[in-house]
This record gives sequence, structure tokens and C-alpha cells, in this order.
Amino acid sequence: MTSSTESREFTDEQLRELIKLIGGADTVELKLTVPDADRNSAVSALGMDPLDAYMRQVFFFDTPDLALDRAGLVTRARRSQGRQDDSVVKLRPVEPATLSDGVRSHKLFGVEVDAMPGGFVCSASFKGNPKDGRVKEAVAGEHRLSKLFSKHQRAFWSDHAPEGIELDRLAVLGPINVLKLKYRPEGYERKLVAELWFYPDGSRILELSTKCRPGEAFDVAARTRAYLSERGIDLSGEQRTKTRTALEYFKEQLGGAT
Repeated sequence: MTSSTESREFTDEQLRELIKLIGGADTVELKLTVPDADRNSAVSALGMDPLDAYMRQVFFFDTPDLALDRAGLVTRARRSQGRQDDSVVKLRPVEPATLSDGVRSHKLFGVEVDAMPGGFVCSASFKGNPKDGRVKEAVAGEHRLSKLFSKHQRAFWSDHAPEGIELDRLAVLGPINVLKLKYRPEGYERKLVAELWFYPDGSRILELSTKCRPGEAFDVAARTRAYLSERGIDLSGEQRTKTRTALEYFKEQLGGAT
């Protein structure tokens, strides 16, 4: 389920829902997007070294009017500098209890709660690792898009995709170029991930995140909030999700209907 509030504080009902979702998840990812005007100061305050980051290209696959997105389905593949290509089929929002034991037992399947100031969502993701170079070839039209996904991913996709939509006929939405840095900043006991997404219209999103086990989510959230606040990071700014921003941009470019 997804929740959002202007005050950045959860209601009692939202907290009960969040606790229930976390109890059924495998991991929790705490996220914060930094206003672009504060990006440089955040990079300095958190001791980020851009030369330690690596480049990614992110591609989404959907219809021009985002029919998959409306059904809660995200279909994505990535190329990463010096790393293996990867793909994912993600369903959100999702109730963990509704997922079959067979699906949940797969080693490349996971349930995660993403939480940020003012909102949270639970998602189920089926991950895959296409052959090296296959993403570049598929987005260039040299292979079918379905070749980027395993049979388990394709089955999960088929179970949740709207009727009449074919995986191989989806539009390629991308690339979005991304710089990713995973490091342990001074004074923070956990690894922090910083992703700077560069959109084709020149806009950018800097997202900070850290993952943890469900049982430690509230403690890690409190400690992370205190750490970021001490370094002057604005926790009250408008939160812009990376995927939503990307999909809406490409929808406009493709002239998709509202």
C-alpha cells in the first residue's frame, strides 16, 4: 500500500499499516530525495566523492500511455559500468500475505518496503541477470525484450500485466543516466547509497538510501534521520521518486493519453 502526507508525519492508521507491511517484508529501504538547490551542499556535508561512483543506464518498458504503470507493474533493465546487466519485474503496491509461497521462495524474488518522509510503499520484485551486452542489444532492437527476463520473471509479469499487452511490443523508455555511489560516510555506522539521476530534460534527482532488516527499521530510521539532520540535510523537502519522474517524462515525450 502507498501512503503520503503533507505534514511528513504518519497518522496512527498509517503507522499500523506500515508496521503490518514491514512484518511481511524481507527488507526495508529508507529513502530521501534532496532538493536540487541543496544538492551541492549535501554532497559536501556527506563527504561524497564523485570519482568513487559508477555509471548506470536505466531503461523502463511500458506502453506509451503507461498501462503497466497504472496496473502497478514496473518493467526495467539496467546496464552498469563494470558490472553485470540486470532486469526486474516489480509489482507495487502489494500485500505480502497475498503472494504465493512458491513465488516467495525463489532466491531472486523479494518483498521490500520503501519508506520516505511522508510516504511508504510495499513492492514485490523478481530480479534477473541477462547475458552481458543483452540489454544494449535489446533496446537497439537486435533482440526481443522478453530475452531480458527469465521464465520466472515472464510468468510473474504475465500474471499481473493487463490483458492484451505483450512484453515484446512495449516501448523502450530510456535511457536515464545515473551515477551511483555506495559508501560509509564518516560518523554513520551503515552504508549509504547516493544516486544522482540525470533526466533528458536536464532535471536531476539526488536520492539517498540505506537498506535494513525489517526488525531494525524504526531504529535505523531514527538514527539516519538524526545523522542527516546534524549535517544540515533538509528532511522536509518535496519527495520526488525516480521511477515516477522518469515514466511521466517519457509519457509526455511519446504523447501517451492521460
